[in-house]
Amino acid sequence: MTGSRVVAVGHHQPARVVPNSELEKLVETNDEWIRTRVGIVERRWAAPEETVDVMATKAAEDVLAKAQMTADQIDTVIVATCSALDRSPNMAARVANRLQMTHNPATIDVNTACSGFPYSLAMAQHAIMAGSSRNALVIGAEKLTDVTDFTDRTTCVLTADGAGAMIVTASEEDGISPVLWGSMPNLGDAVRIEHANDDKFAQNGQTVFKWTIAELPRIAAEVLEKAGVAPSELGAIVLHQANLRIIEPLARKLGADNAVVATDVTESGNTSAASIPLALSKLLEKQSLPSGTPILLFAFGGGLSYAGQVIQAP
Repeated sequence: MTGSRVVAVGHHQPARVVPNSELEKLVETNDEWIRTRVGIVERRWAAPEETVDVMATKAAEDVLAKAQMTADQIDTVIVATCSALDRSPNMAARVANRLQMTHNPATIDVNTACSGFPYSLAMAQHAIMAGSSRNALVIGAEKLTDVTDFTDRTTCVLTADGAGAMIVTASEEDGISPVLWGSMPNLGDAVRIEHANDDKFAQNGQTVFKWTIAELPRIAAEVLEKAGVAPSELGAIVLHQANLRIIEPLARKLGADNAVVATDVTESGNTSAASIPLALSKLLEKQSLPSGTPILLFAFGGGLSYAGQVIQAP
């Protein structure tokens, strides 16, 4: 079997809820400005002991329970993250260890920042197609508060922590479309976490916003064309949860009037590589989508990288 399909989606969020009013105590900002500019009402911040791999493991446990599978059925673990403070062992290896996997799974970390999850999903799909994997655990996990400059009012209001996970398995028919991925290297400095900046997140928000408004509808339409799915057939759209002003207009511009649009950014903030699986998991818990319903996933992030595909709802 060289096809692949999504079996289940799960997530984990820290317990601490941080409303906009708390940010007002740190920097010169206010609730109205944050809601108007990015649409965020609250976000989650992790405790010191809640590291990237800890949150990733909790999301993995959630998706394994939903899929009614055990960790030893997984042969590939891929973790998308840009906020891991340790270089080695990688987060995927740590997750495998925390899940007490004993059968030598492949463990891979992916860092394309906010677009990391659709990149990782495509890598899992390709491994299954090539016969190198049968059951893959794909996770997006971030602790962005570890790399946030809490004196920068343009970025500290955005960042948050959390994790989302998906299980992809071999199947006779394809439930995941070919990925459309790429980058704009000339805009690579628009989103960055650099040692020269004390390993803190920084971005040129206007550059990113203008690029997404100008290019995102066209690229998303290419994803649908590659998948052979008409906009009217979409049941849901799950974009990287960066800014409500980017997310909300897309369905209209695509002509996907019947699609449910995930707007988890309002209550979870920007969780980078975690945002798509986190938003999708919460959407599927709230919204009944028949199995097989086409769902558009699309993300953009550091590099300036982007990636998207259409999956069938589990």
